[in-house]
Amino acid sequence: MISWIAPLQPLLLGAVLLWSARLKLLSRHAPAAARRSALAQLLGEQRALPAYRLVGGVEAVLAGFLLAPPALPAEAAAAALLSLGFAGYLAYARLAAPSSSCGCLSATRSPIGWRSFARTGALLAASLLALPATTSWTAVLADRPLPAAAVLLAGAAVLAALSPELDRHWLDQLRQLKVRLTKPLPTGFDVPLDSTVEQLRRSPVYAETAALLTSDLREHWDDDDWRILVYSARHAGGTEVSAVYAVPRLRYQPAAVRLALVDEPTGQVLLTRQSAPDAPLPDWTVPVPAAAGAGG
Repeated sequence: MISWIAPLQPLLLGAVLLWSARLKLLSRHAPAAARRSALAQLLGEQRALPAYRLVGGVEAVLAGFLLAPPALPAEAAAAALLSLGFAGYLAYARLAAPSSSCGCLSATRSPIGWRSFARTGALLAASLLALPATTSWTAVLADRPLPAAAVLLAGAAVLAALSPELDRHWLDQLRQLKVRLTKPLPTGFDVPLDSTVEQLRRSPVYAETAALLTSDLREHWDDDDWRILVYSARHAGGTEVSAVYAVPRLRYQPAAVRLALVDEPTGQVLLTRQSAPDAPLPDWTVPVPAAAGAGG
């Protein structure tokens, strides 16, 4: 059985490395992801992005070798060494910069936890499993299409389950389905603030704008179906502004989160961000209430 499973591992490893390299080399969120990673503390903020790009280049080159027939032990050995390097980086980040983000597969802020280490272990295991491969993955797919597809799908599912950065692509949808089916919120239920903040941090809008924030949560209040969260932020040119996020209060829908950067002295909205055009738009024309306190 190993004789036909081993050649499939380079395809799985190559796909993961290409996905990771895409973020580091092509994504417009790469600078923010590099700043949030432990590279900024390890190498300095100025060197973090070049190092981040360099890692992406190494991943892309190795992915090309892994995906191109024939299967060579040297390619699997290089993938194993890279996995060990990732494990060492995660261990350093966990100890020296525990609040840093992994920045591995997505620009979404994701703390380094057991799932990150388990994913690296799974990649190392796949690399070692690929060492004895003597045929290419193309030949195995041609000879055993259904079993090979099942093995690849299972491997991809395991890696996705071990990647907190990818939760919004599948786990968040499952949570939304559970909420819709079970309707756990009775009338008058007060949604915990921590739950709203967690939903905000899982939103695409937050991933795009978190680097602008300069404070923890300052104020919050409820406005019908929305919970408003206010942070301090820095806009273009270093202007101090308020980052006003509107988060769905009674439903779990991170993609519906909205943002406005507001100049409090004038009430002028300097920037807005949203990712769900079909969600009801909160009223951004109302200036931030000066008397609204943290208790909302």
